Amino acid sequence: MAGATVRTPGDRRSDRLPIGVHLLGFSLFAMGSAEFLMAGVLPAVADDLDVTLSSAGYLITAFALGVVIGGPPFAVLSLRWPRRTTLAVTQGVFAAGIAAGLLGGYEVLLVSRVVSGIAYAGFFAVASVTAIGLVTPDRTARASGVVVSGLSVAMVAGGPAGTLLGHLTGWRGGFWAVVALTGAGIVACLLGLPPAGAGTGRAAVPSVARELATMRRPALWVVYGITLLTTAAYMITFNYLAAMFEDITGLPEAGVPPLLALFGVGAFAGLSIGGRVSDRRPHAALLAGAGATVVLSAVMVAAVHQVWAVVPVVFLLGVAAFVLNPALYGRVFAIAAEAPTLAGATTVSAFQLGISVTPVLAAASLEQGAALTSVCWIGAALAMAAVPLILRDRARQVRM
Repeated sequence: MAGATVRTPGDRRSDRLPIGVHLLGFSLFAMGSAEFLMAGVLPAVADDLDVTLSSAGYLITAFALGVVIGGPPFAVLSLRWPRRTTLAVTQGVFAAGIAAGLLGGYEVLLVSRVVSGIAYAGFFAVASVTAIGLVTPDRTARASGVVVSGLSVAMVAGGPAGTLLGHLTGWRGGFWAVVALTGAGIVACLLGLPPAGAGTGRAAVPSVARELATMRRPALWVVYGITLLTTAAYMITFNYLAAMFEDITGLPEAGVPPLLALFGVGAFAGLSIGGRVSDRRPHAALLAGAGATVVLSAVMVAAVHQVWAVVPVVFLLGVAAFVLNPALYGRVFAIAAEAPTLAGATTVSAFQLGISVTPVLAAASLEQGAALTSVCWIGAALAMAAVPLILRDRARQVRM
């Protein structure tokens, strides 16, 4: 037929993402497992180190602070390093920090969590930039989605598996496994990623001045606002799912992990969908994800009373939540295309800050005697608050 486009086998092969993108996803899975693992072994850590449970909880906060505060400065300091070297170094610092914490007492572990958080944020930012440098512009969001999918796999498998290993071998066992997997990630990145200068040729010569100038763009901070609000919106519900399943749904303790894993399965599906949609229609993905989070958070209030009702809602909430992530990265890298490293690191900090504020928001409600399901209403309100910012960013893109 005249005018028709015929796809050759070579065209179909070219649609596949480079192996380096998947290797970066594996490394993020290894490192992200440590973030989800600590919560699962927290009582054992408190007992072993002879500290209170609340003091042990500061270990989670320390990691989050390392990510929020340390990521952007590290990105600037390492800006002129070859990306493959930076990825190996950040993984090495992360693994060394985890190992040092396992060999010392509480104070050493606390400091090591901050150091590991900084390294984790630095790797996350550079990995995202490296991934988009390996693909053509029309696959930027999809490549970012594959890298971030390492976190959903960590949520589904890494954290629970590490927790189980910790129960069998002592709480340190799961973290030693993270160290070993991170070591494998270092080798994979050194062998599987192209040397500096290889890729699509789209990367600009690194410049601290240009990176800092890019951060002054208001449009970038609008996207960071969307990131913080939407992340807090779904995480505040996710963080209290286990409590709601036990106290309201009436599930036995053994029935909780499969439902939490179902959220992660939905997250993986959402990343796949979002990665493919966001390259061409990022705001459609953002509005769909935020809107669905509003609706599903509200529906959760009623659905959590029945197992048959809550199962699909948990899965769909995972899908809605992680449809957002590739679109957010895609918008950041579109706005900061010529200086993406610091912008990418700040995106990671915005995600982590969104996670970190959820306990404060939940406590403000629950300590006033509100029902446990009030966290779902807070999540719906946060997602709703993101919609005007998404519409503003869309209007700005249309005007360009």
